[in-house]
Amino acid sequence: QLQASGGGLVQAGGSLRLSCAASGFTLDYYTLGWFRQAPGKEREGVSCISRSGTNIYYTDSVKGRFTISRDNAKNTVYLQMNSLKPEDTAVYYCAADRSVYNTGSLFLRRTKYDYWGQGTLVTVSS
Repeated sequence: QLQASGGGLVQAGGSLRLSCAASGFTLDYYTLGWFRQAPGKEREGVSCISRSGTNIYYTDSVKGRFTISRDNAKNTVYLQMNSLKPEDTAVYYCAADRSVYNTGSLFLRRTKYDYWGQGTLVTVSS
């Protein structure tokens, strides 16, 4: 089970840190991703990180503002979100898959993931 947390209401320009903790299995052997779904829109990939944390990819709209990281010892993946914009408002989901990620945007596709967290709402006010 994946449990996402850390969402909330923040003003534009502010920051939030999302966490996603796993229970019942270890994340060491999983590629991890963050997705988001805004009202009326499809779920989109935000970022992904390889098992070792060496390989990372961001969708263009968050590059330079968001940082994905993982702490395998804590069985947790994080998404640090800075300089938030109203268009970042969405429900954010974490996801995990045992496939190996090396490079590129393939793991920003939701079909790549077998396990999903329940989502945490991020609202950015203008």
